[in-house]
Amino acid sequence: MQTYNLPDVGEGLTEAEIVQWHVKPGDTVAVNDVVAEIETAKSLVELPSPYAGTVAELLVAEGDTVDVGTPILAVAGADDQPAPTAPSDPAPAAADAGGSVLVGYGTGGEVKTRRRKPRHEVAVASSVGVVAKPPIRKLARDLGIDLADVTASGPAGEVTRDDVLRHAEQAKVFRNLETPQWPTERERRIPVAPASTDDRYETIPVKGVRKATANAMVGSAYTAPHVSVWTDVDASRTMEFVKRLKQQPQFADVRVSPLLVFAKALLWAVQRTPEINSAWVDTEQGAEIHVRNYVNLGIAAATPRGLLVPNIKDAHALSMRELAVALQNLTQTARDGKTTPEDQQGGTITITNIGVFGMDAGTPIINPGEAGIVAMGAIRQKPWVVDGEVRPAWVTTVSGSFDHRIVDGDKISRFIADIAAVLEEPALLLD
Repeated sequence: MQTYNLPDVGEGLTEAEIVQWHVKPGDTVAVNDVVAEIETAKSLVELPSPYAGTVAELLVAEGDTVDVGTPILAVAGADDQPAPTAPSDPAPAAADAGGSVLVGYGTGGEVKTRRRKPRHEVAVASSVGVVAKPPIRKLARDLGIDLADVTASGPAGEVTRDDVLRHAEQAKVFRNLETPQWPTERERRIPVAPASTDDRYETIPVKGVRKATANAMVGSAYTAPHVSVWTDVDASRTMEFVKRLKQQPQFADVRVSPLLVFAKALLWAVQRTPEINSAWVDTEQGAEIHVRNYVNLGIAAATPRGLLVPNIKDAHALSMRELAVALQNLTQTARDGKTTPEDQQGGTITITNIGVFGMDAGTPIINPGEAGIVAMGAIRQKPWVVDGEVRPAWVTTVSGSFDHRIVDGDKISRFIADIAAVLEEPALLLD
C-alpha cells in the first residue's frame, strides 16, 4: 500500500483545494492516470497518479484545502514501486504527445482519465448524443450550456468552439432580460455553510483564486499610492483601421478587434514614457525603481475561476499580426481554464478591457509588481464636436491608475494622451 501525498506543483505555494476526484475506491489506475483536479491560488491542475494499482481510499474530500505533503490517496498493490522524485527545476505542468503530466512524473503514453460525472453535468445530460470534442464539451459545461441546444456548423455535423461561444452570447442577451426570483428556503445557487442556520444569506468560502486576488489587491491598494486619470477620444479611425485589417489576407485566421490597436498604442506609449513600465523595489540599502527595457503585457481576464492576469511575454517585440495571435491565444487559454502560473508571472503593465462589460471608465487597482494599469472603455457612437459642428463619432474613454511613488502627474498624463492619440490616428504607429 502506498499513499500519494499532495505534491509541490512548482508555484511556490503551500496548499491546494481538491476540486474533483476522477477516481473512486476500487478503480484500477496506471502511472500518469489523472486521479484528481486541484486548484491552487494560481491555476487549475490535473493530478496524475505516480503509482499503478487499485485505489484503496480517498483520504481528502472534494472541496477540502490541504497543505502540500498531506496524504490524499491510498493505492493498493503499489508497495514495490519507487516513490517519485521531483526534478531540480520543476514546472507546474508539461505537455507532449503523451498528455499532460505534473511535477516529477514522466509520460507513459496517452493519459487516461477516469472521470465521475460532474454534478454540473447533470443539467446538460441531453447533450450526450451531440457530436463534439471533449474540450468543446468542457467549455459548454463551464458556460452552463446544453450542447443539444447549440446549432452545429462543423463539416461533419459537430459542434465547434465558435458555435458554443455564439450560443453563449445569444443566451446571455436573453438571460439579461429576465430577473431571477429571490431564492427560497434551500433553493440556493451556492450551498449554505454547515455552520450557518440562517437562510437569509449564503456563505462563499474565500480560497483559491479569489483568496489570492483579494490579498494581492489589498496589498497593492495599501502599498502603492494610486492616482487615476482619464480622457475621452474619437476612435472612429481606429474602427476603420480594424475593419481594414480584417480584410487583409494575413489576418484572415486571426481575430482582430479594437483591443489589438489599444494594446499596440500602449506599447508605443510605453516606449515614449518608459517610467510607466517600472517596478518599486525595497532593498536592504533602500528603495529602488527598476525601469524595464521590455514589456510583458498583462491582460486582465474574467474567467469561471475568477480574475486572472496572464501576460504576453516580450509584447514590445511583436508585429501587429503576432500581437493579434498572442491576444487570441491568451484569451482562449483563459476561457478554457488552462492559464498556467508561468503565464501569470513577470507582468510589467496591464490592460483591463472593461468595455466588454459596457463600462466607459474606471479606477482599477494596479497589479502587484507593476506601476500602471490602463482600462479600455466601451466604444460607442456619440455626438462629437469638430470645428464647432456636432458630428457622430465612435467615442471611447482611456483611463488608468498609476503608482505615484514612481510616476509623476506629467508623465502619467502624457502616457494616457499618447494612447488616446493613437486611437484617434492609428497612422502614428507607422512612425
